[in-house]
Amino acid sequence: MIRNTHVFCFLVLTLAGMAGCSSEPRANATKPATAPDKIQGKAQILLDESTASDAAMNAGGPSVYLVDGLNRYRLFFNKGFQIEAGKEYTAEGVYAQKAIDAIGDPDQGKNGYPLQSSCDRVVRMAWPGLAFDVTDSHIINLRAKVKRYPARPVFLVTRIEPVTSAADSAKQKEDTEAGKKEAPEVSVPADKQRVLLIEGPTVLTAPLWEPAGGTSRCKVVIDEEGKIAELNTGAQLCETVPWSQFRYKPTVKSGHPVRVNTDVEVRFDPRK
Repeated sequence: MIRNTHVFCFLVLTLAGMAGCSSEPRANATKPATAPDKIQGKAQILLDESTASDAAMNAGGPSVYLVDGLNRYRLFFNKGFQIEAGKEYTAEGVYAQKAIDAIGDPDQGKNGYPLQSSCDRVVRMAWPGLAFDVTDSHIINLRAKVKRYPARPVFLVTRIEPVTSAADSAKQKEDTEAGKKEAPEVSVPADKQRVLLIEGPTVLTAPLWEPAGGTSRCKVVIDEEGKIAELNTGAQLCETVPWSQFRYKPTVKSGHPVRVNTDVEVRFDPRK
């Protein structure tokens, strides 16, 4: 009986040792942290725009945007930051729509966009460790904001700093000077302007929040170099177009390049 007991203990210890040697670290213990999204732009502060839900996601402060060309990011903070209007900043955090689309939706928007579970993950990704009631409030407010304006970028900030390098200061000065020397503007019909298109995706896949797709006619202003300088529409599908990829042959009037006010037709193919 004693001998059998010794054999049994030996087998247990042997198996335990083998299990210890062959066990692998848990995935959560070795999984690297996700790198934060980064954006840069000029700060814009709107004192009279914020709603109560906006203020709740903005540490009680006013509406703040970072503007980079046609990209206009709505910033939300879980703590106060000192922001100066017109100054250049770099921000780190989570680009909400980008993260939501990366998570995906197996129902392709049939149950509404964005999903509650997606907003939950995005808020916890950006601001972990908040009190449950604060987190729940942020999730509700984020979902309402993205649901209403799905194409307007929302950025949950974890860190923001002013740009101070000489190169960026020079760029700000150059942009300011360029704004003072705008060329005259003319209106050109969409079909006539279309033949001057050099490159630009006029056919895109429909976004997750509008899976059926469709065709949108987007009002734009093309600058003297043939680049899209302004988007003059509130249509959400138009706001998803990567306008920085468009190039046109510059329009010339009386021997001088001019800005062009026109429409661009973009087709969104249905999601499969």
